[in-house]
Amino acid sequence: MDYIKIPMDIEERSFEIIGEEMGPHNFTERELKIVKRVIHTTADFQYKDLIYIREGAIDSALEILKKGTTIYTDTNMAASGINKAALKKLNSKVECFVSREDVTEIAKERGITRSMAAVEKAAAEGVEFFVFGNAPTALFKLIELTKQGKANPKFIVGAPVGFVGAAESKEEIEKLDVPMITIRGRKGGSGIAASIVNALMYMIAR
Repeated sequence: MDYIKIPMDIEERSFEIIGEEMGPHNFTERELKIVKRVIHTTADFQYKDLIYIREGAIDSALEILKKGTTIYTDTNMAASGINKAALKKLNSKVECFVSREDVTEIAKERGITRSMAAVEKAAAEGVEFFVFGNAPTALFKLIELTKQGKANPKFIVGAPVGFVGAAESKEEIEKLDVPMITIRGRKGGSGIAASIVNALMYMIAR
C-alpha cells in the first residue's frame, strides 16, 4: 500500500489540496495562511466564508508575539493545541487560568462560571492576547471588562462554538475597536482557536 508517511509532506500536500479546492477568494497572502490552517484543522471549506480577520489584526498579533507574551486560553484543549516549540522561540507562554485554585474560589464566591472568573484574573494580570474556543460567557465577560476599562486586550481570537451565546458573543466582540480574528456564527472550537494562533506564530517562528 502506497501512502504519504512523512508528517511535513502530508501537511504540504494537504495545503496544496486546500488551495486547489477552496475556489476564488480575496485573502491576502498572510490571511490565506490562517484560513488554510483553519480548513486544514477541520476539513471544512465553509470556514473560508465564516472567518473574519480585522484589518491590521495580523500585524498587531505579531507585534505582541515578537516581544514575548502570555496567551490566555479559555480551555486546556486550546492551550494544548498551541505549538510549544514556537512559543518557546517567541519567549511566550500559554495559560488556561480556569485550572487555578484562586479562580475556582472566585467563581464559587460570586456565583459565576470559572471561565468568567478566569478572564477577570487574566485581565487583572495584564494579559493582552486572548484566545477563546469554547466559552461564550468568557468572551462576554471580556467585553464587559473592556468597556469598564478593567481589561486592555490588544488582540483577540474569538471562536467559541455552540448554540447558546456563541454566535452572539462574537457579534458583540466585533463591536469593540480591538484587533481580532473571529469565526462568525455557531461554528468554532478549541482546535480552531489554536490553529489560528499557530498560523500566526509560524509566520515568525518555525
